[in-house]
Amino acid sequence: VTDKTGIQFRMLNRSKGPAMWSPRAQADRLLYSWQMRLALERQGNLQVKQLPVTGIWIEKGRVGGVKVQTGSIIPAKAVILTTGTFLNGRIYIGLNSFPAGRAGEFPAIGISEDLKLVGFEVGRLKTGTPPRVDGLTVDFERLAPQFGDPTPQPFSFQTDKLEVDQVPCYLTYTNPETHDILRSGLDRSPLYTGMIKGIGPRYCPSIEDKIVRFQEKDRHQLFLEPEGRETSEMYVNGFATSLPEDIQIRAIRTVEGLEKVELTRLGYAIEYDFFPPQQLRPNLETKLVANLFFAGQINGTSGYEEAAAQGIMAGINAVLKLRHEEPFILDRSEAYIGVLIDDLVTKGTSEPYRMFTSRAEYRLLLRQDNADLRLMEYGYRYGLISETLYRRLQQKKEWIKKTVDFLQKRRVEPNEINPILKSLHSSEITNRETLLQILKRPEVSIWHLRPFLPVESVDDKLLKEILEQVDIEVRYAGYIRRQEEQIERFRQLEQQRIPADLDYDQVPALSAEGREKLKKVRPVSVGQASRISGVSPADISVLLVYLARYGRRKVAPTD
Repeated sequence: VTDKTGIQFRMLNRSKGPAMWSPRAQADRLLYSWQMRLALERQGNLQVKQLPVTGIWIEKGRVGGVKVQTGSIIPAKAVILTTGTFLNGRIYIGLNSFPAGRAGEFPAIGISEDLKLVGFEVGRLKTGTPPRVDGLTVDFERLAPQFGDPTPQPFSFQTDKLEVDQVPCYLTYTNPETHDILRSGLDRSPLYTGMIKGIGPRYCPSIEDKIVRFQEKDRHQLFLEPEGRETSEMYVNGFATSLPEDIQIRAIRTVEGLEKVELTRLGYAIEYDFFPPQQLRPNLETKLVANLFFAGQINGTSGYEEAAAQGIMAGINAVLKLRHEEPFILDRSEAYIGVLIDDLVTKGTSEPYRMFTSRAEYRLLLRQDNADLRLMEYGYRYGLISETLYRRLQQKKEWIKKTVDFLQKRRVEPNEINPILKSLHSSEITNRETLLQILKRPEVSIWHLRPFLPVESVDDKLLKEILEQVDIEVRYAGYIRRQEEQIERFRQLEQQRIPADLDYDQVPALSAEGREKLKKVRPVSVGQASRISGVSPADISVLLVYLARYGRRKVAPTD
């Protein structure tokens, strides 16, 4: 859907190593929602119903369906809650506040109350959004355009080529005058007057947060991003705020290029309920209520990618639970999804959780370019990937191996390779060398060696993917090998399963804090236990000895 509706595509962090490359797309907001709606309506075995949900029907510790505003109950064998910012949502603009799930939409009332009654812990978080402005009132001559990549890369491995007339974003900056006006409104800020109790995102602070926390900076970046092709409305990225209307208007009009701008929508903060995610199992099912799953901002994450990742995992696992099959759990070495969910259910969060490459121990192996190689086998296993796409994956794997083998075996004569090396200002060879040795030179890329390679019978897109993988595998072989060795040690701990009914009170010599945290989280493996804050290496040693002695046998108190 992103490939169909994107209006700008960029690969971020190209100047860094491939582990840091990150695809970004600017989508046409209205077209995206239409295309996604169409995809849902055309999906077999899926019915779309629109009714406000007012509660969860729970019977004998198991979910039975959802209560709706009409007074009836929609029965269900499993329920996935993806409530976003709607749970008891409240919007704040200056000292004014009102119930809402998003601007112009009703909040979800009643769900939190039903869940609290059965013992769920509930917290409050907040997030914010910037004002939208009318692009017809922006002086673009004074802004710096930010263009998409000349050859945009699709988000989906199924998309052969993107043929899109890309739309630029625009860069501008706040200034000291902007900051003075923003400061003058802090006495009417819901953040700084204590009206908002929820904790906001650390890594996406509001503009008022920025000027308070980073007083040494005399300017902050703002990106004007088009909302779509058929609207003049633009999103002022970097200017999230909940300050009063008059302050928002005065402040934004001090920004270069925005002196005569008209606001189409005000920025606001929204406070909402979330459920601390240590109340979940690794399959995103709640521990308190069987067959009830949570995904997205209800678990304390930010929205967008983090929410989408949880949504697909909760969907797969809800079906597997109903089929009485093993849950689908990705570990930290397989995907950022695995890191995300493990962090949530093991460590919990007290602020909106954002995913960063720095959170992953094995990020060199979790690159965007090898997502299909890592995860598509699972997609095929669970019926999410077509036979055609799966065959293409097998062909790609086969050609990657063949190409690496060829590079290791094929030796080139000096007269064959030296003209290429000379053009790259790389030292020429005097004796035969393998293409693999040549490729390890920093000046040489796989594309320079293309004339020697036997890959002929694949389409251009697949060829590009194959050669990109080979280039990275060869260039970073030593680093990749070290991470694979670390993963092997990590997996040994992950394979040490902990019985679900283990009584931690019967495990001798655990520290008091370690025992308390283990009882709260109830980890499924020793690996997960080792990542719980407050569980020490000594506690893990004690646990390993205990499990080795008693295995999965339930130990009587007398033991």
